[in-house]
Amino acid sequence: MMAFWQPLTSLRSYVSQNPPVVTFFLCLMTLAVSFIYLSFYSYTHSLPNPDTAKDWNHLLSSLSQFQLCVKANVSSAELTSPVPSSLMEQEIDRETSVNSTKTPSVSSLHLKVPLVVTTSSNSGSLKDLDLYTTLRASQLSLGGDEIVSVTLDILSENDTYTCLTISGPTGLLPMSPLPPACAATEKNISPIHVEASYQQPRVSQTCYSLHFKHDPTLTVMLTQVELRVAARHLLEVSVCLLGICLLLCLAASLTHSKIRRQHWKELDLQNEPLINP
Repeated sequence: MMAFWQPLTSLRSYVSQNPPVVTFFLCLMTLAVSFIYLSFYSYTHSLPNPDTAKDWNHLLSSLSQFQLCVKANVSSAELTSPVPSSLMEQEIDRETSVNSTKTPSVSSLHLKVPLVVTTSSNSGSLKDLDLYTTLRASQLSLGGDEIVSVTLDILSENDTYTCLTISGPTGLLPMSPLPPACAATEKNISPIHVEASYQQPRVSQTCYSLHFKHDPTLTVMLTQVELRVAARHLLEVSVCLLGICLLLCLAASLTHSKIRRQHWKELDLQNEPLINP
C-alpha cells in the first residue's frame, strides 16, 4: 500500500480533477487565516463594543440632525422666560399623579461636547447665547418616550465645543465614558426656547444648525477581559477550520491513492495471459 500512497502526487492530481472542492478548501483556509489575524489584532488594539448602542457619540450625532428654530407666534417674554415650562416637568407631574408612591428621579449633566452651533440668519453674535428645547429619548437614540431637556450654552463663535446641559430620568443618559465637565459660569442670560425639527427652516424663521465631530474618546470600548475572550474564540474557530482543511487533504490523498491502486490492479489483470503455457 505504501508504494501506492504518494501524497503530493495524489493531491496534485486531485486538485486538477476537482475544482469545486479546491475552491471550498481555499475559502476555509482564507477564513482560518483571517480569524487568526483578527485574534492577534484584538490583542494590540482597542475595539468598540458592538453590544452598546447608547453612548455620547450616538446621542450627539442624533442631536445634530435637528434644526433648532425659534418658536413662532410667541412673545419676547415667553421666548426668554427664565423658568421654562418644560415638557419634562409636565411628564413628571403626569407620572406622579398616576403613581404617587413612585417619585421620579432626574439626572442633570453639564458637559463640554464637540458641537458647533451655526445660524444662517442675521441674528447677531452667537456668543453667550443659550438655546433650550425638549426632546423624546427615542429622538436621541436613547430609546423610550421619556422627556429629555437640552440647553446649549455657546461659549464662543469660533469655539469647536459647546456647553451642553442635559436632564433626563436617572439611568437614561449614557454615563460612561463621559465628556469633560463644562466650567460653571455666572450668567444672567435667559435661554431662548427653540423647537427641534428635521424639516428645513422657513426663510422668516431664525434657526440654528448643529455640527458634530465624532470623538473616539466617547465611544464605549471592549474591556481587556472581553478582548481576550473574543481572541480565544477566534483562535478556537481557526484551529477547527485548519483541522477540517487537514482532513480534506488527507481524504483527498487517500481517496486518489485508492483509485490509482485499483487502476493498477486492472492493468495487471489485463496483462495476464489468458492461457498459461
